[in-house]
Amino acid sequence: MTDRANQPTEDRTTAPEREHLVDRFGRVHRDLRVSVTDRCSLRCTYCMPEAGVPWLPRATMLSTDELIRLAGVAVSLGIEEIRLTGGEPLLRRDLVDVVAGMAALPGAPEISMTTNGVGLDKNAAALREAGLTRVNVSLDTLKRETFIELAKRDRLSDTLAGIEAAARSGLVPVKINTVLMRGVNDVEAPDLLAFALEHGYELRFIEQMPLDAQHQWDRSQMITGEEILGWLRPHFDLTPQPDEARGSAPAELFLVNGGPATVGVIASVTMPFCGTCDRVRLTADGQVRNCLFATGETNLRDPMREGASDEELAQLFRESIGAKLPGHGINEPGFLQPPRPMSAIGG
Repeated sequence: MTDRANQPTEDRTTAPEREHLVDRFGRVHRDLRVSVTDRCSLRCTYCMPEAGVPWLPRATMLSTDELIRLAGVAVSLGIEEIRLTGGEPLLRRDLVDVVAGMAALPGAPEISMTTNGVGLDKNAAALREAGLTRVNVSLDTLKRETFIELAKRDRLSDTLAGIEAAARSGLVPVKINTVLMRGVNDVEAPDLLAFALEHGYELRFIEQMPLDAQHQWDRSQMITGEEILGWLRPHFDLTPQPDEARGSAPAELFLVNGGPATVGVIASVTMPFCGTCDRVRLTADGQVRNCLFATGETNLRDPMREGASDEELAQLFRESIGAKLPGHGINEPGFLQPPRPMSAIGG
């Protein structure tokens, strides 16, 4: 390996205009999802089996400096927000250093994180001080027994403590991500929204997607966005916000009881939003994925470790985006679930 793999990205603040990652369909990519680990502290049934999955070999995982360098290359190409994901990012011991390094990049990208909240109560303040701006926390139930059934771990109190600590530390707005499973937690939709409204959190319901390690996703069992709205409307007045207010965001937003609070529905399967997608993903082992459901990847880790320049790495980013398809294809007859499960891709 050459020392260049750990050199910081060149300072491009003097450049007159930032480049942008634009695909052949005109979509401008401004959002980078960076998986910092594939390991997780829970075993949510829609993601992996209770026994877990084989983890990526540690030697293949990007170091702190490598993560920061590749993030810097992406920022030089117009990335404005970096979302840290996993697995569970809080399991990475150098997470505070990763956040601090990315927050200090030229161009000052916004740094956010998606987490299951376990352990966040102990780290929220340090992450906020390092430059993390906000968090999305996965919370699928308010019932301890249901949490154990879904996640195969008794950690509901830890997740709730993490959410509270995030709000207390200023990692706001705190967004809650919820996946409803038929016959398990589907009756909780109104209670979860009431909980979010009471505490000032922003709730987003997400349709279950075919990204489980077991490859057991069943469309007929998936709870649709329309079903979720149907369960909420008897309890809340929901007013859809105009499409232009949504932009490239994945969630369709509804004002709750006249606002200002909102609830969102991310209907990735039944109402795809691929036409406005502005996201690109970097896995914990240094592979660029131009779509959550991509079956191919672009290897940045090996060229970087072999001495590639920042410009050469930038060109690999461009080539990946240049090959992006118009949509994820879930609703097409020939759709194939990606070989990597969600935990190894990053959300």
